[in-house]
Amino acid sequence: MKEIQLSGCNERIMLANHLEVSFTWVGLGLGMIIRTAEMTPGIYFDISNEDYHAGDGVSKSQLDMVALSPALLQWQKSAPVDTEKLKALDMGTALHCLLLEPEEFDKRFIVAPQFNLRTNQGKADQEAFLKDVENMGMTVMDAEQGRKLKLMRDSAMAHPAARWLLEAEGFCEASHYWTDPETGELCRIRPDKRLKNHPVLLDVKKVADMERFSRHIEEFRYHVQDAMYREGAQQTTGDPHGFFFLAVSETIDCGRYPVRVFELDAQDVDTGHALYRRDLNTYHQCRETGDWGGFEVIKRPEWARKQDMYV
Repeated sequence: MKEIQLSGCNERIMLANHLEVSFTWVGLGLGMIIRTAEMTPGIYFDISNEDYHAGDGVSKSQLDMVALSPALLQWQKSAPVDTEKLKALDMGTALHCLLLEPEEFDKRFIVAPQFNLRTNQGKADQEAFLKDVENMGMTVMDAEQGRKLKLMRDSAMAHPAARWLLEAEGFCEASHYWTDPETGELCRIRPDKRLKNHPVLLDVKKVADMERFSRHIEEFRYHVQDAMYREGAQQTTGDPHGFFFLAVSETIDCGRYPVRVFELDAQDVDTGHALYRRDLNTYHQCRETGDWGGFEVIKRPEWARKQDMYV
């Protein structure tokens, strides 16, 4: 929690409906305390993606770090970011935008025309194009990327369940905040889409290989995401929700980009919930004690350890 205090008697206001602000008068001066950690629980539709990720509350990605080592959360706050790498096109972000907020796509992305880079004129045309758009604040993708992205979009819309989920009325990229009843910690989620007339959450995943998606659930802890998002939706709306993954492959198979809609198996839902509770409790304990650890134990691969019996 950050505080800036200038003294005096306290009054409180809500700043932009998100932050609790205490302010005081001292003589002719105005004293103010801003408590950025006290985000009011609820659902917000006006928080940018950047502000959401930089703001308060425990997120699923933070719990992923806690599962590895709580010290990584402290590391993340101080480690420098390679901003040059962040400028590269993220096809996953572009696909999310095209599928979930198509009206925003042309405001955030621009597809370059096809340039013949084997000629001097083509190179000059590309240079002129990039110069024209560099101050527009938009992400540029080349013609091939744009062509592929639209094929992936059309593939998703060809799948009946995917099309229904994408076309159903709903709320995209809304930020949900709630106070965990067990730990008192402020938690947050930002579902890709929550349907308005059905208790359903949708998460879009761009995958390199559809056949590996079940492994991705374990590798990227999507079962923990399932648990936390279900919990967050119920805490903020009062209704239990279903959670579906819309997986869109970026790798062609028999001339098409595969699309699947998945709901997690009940056993994995239970496992995900147990891990979610474990990691949130660990986070709470670290916050209470101020001890985030930092030393980790590493071991050799199992196949190598099995060979030890022959030494």
